Amino acid sequence: MSYIQKRGKNTAWRVALMRNLTTELIISERLEITETRAKELRQHFDKMVTLGKRGDLHARRQAAAWLRHVDASEKETALQKLFTTIAKRFKTRDGGYTRILKLDNRRGDNAPMCIIELV
Repeated sequence: MSYIQKRGKNTAWRVALMRNLTTELIISERLEITETRAKELRQHFDKMVTLGKRGDLHARRQAAAWLRHVDASEKETALQKLFTTIAKRFKTRDGGYTRILKLDNRRGDNAPMCIIELV
């Protein structure tokens, strides 16, 4: 079962988690998180890259509705980076924008960890 589709959890928390992770993956291009979160994050990130590749105003507004707005101290926001840098990098690629590399289990709770990064 998918991580985001689990019942009995707070839906607003799960959606907020995926929004934050998607924004952070766009900014840093590499995250170390649990395996189930990475597999779910891959779906949301692929949708954002597809919107970035479309590049029209409607796609930009849809992506802006999903991505978090970080403070202006960054040189460019996640939305600008998605539509300028990342969309150009994956212009000829039809899918599979991320790579998941498995790591050892986390020491505290033995959760399977992995690195998700852009291809």
